[in-house]
Amino acid sequence: MALAKAKEIVSSNPVAVFSKTFCPYCVTVKQLLTQLGVTFKAIELDTESDGSEIQAALAEWTGQKTVPNVFIGGNHIGGCDKTTALNNEGKLVPLLTQAGAVAKLTA
Repeated sequence: MALAKAKEIVSSNPVAVFSKTFCPYCVTVKQLLTQLGVTFKAIELDTESDGSEIQAALAEWTGQKTVPNVFIGGNHIGGCDKTTALNNEGKLVPLLTQAGAVAKLTA
């Protein structure tokens, strides 16, 4: 059930961040996405009644046990390090734009 819920969230949102409210890495990713003007769905696993089941399902699905667990355009990106690395390499905004999560910047 938790895996089906996680997959539904990922497929119905251009950007989904499985997060925990107290996690500094999660805060970093959410702040980065907010600064980039991204529309994203944050699922706070520590406040969801089935949060631990969803986290276990995500670990099975993606091989990643930790949060944040970031998906863009239905694709698993990874955690904080991977997301910030993509941004530093200039690859994050194109991914977000392609997913329709951020308005194209007009030069």
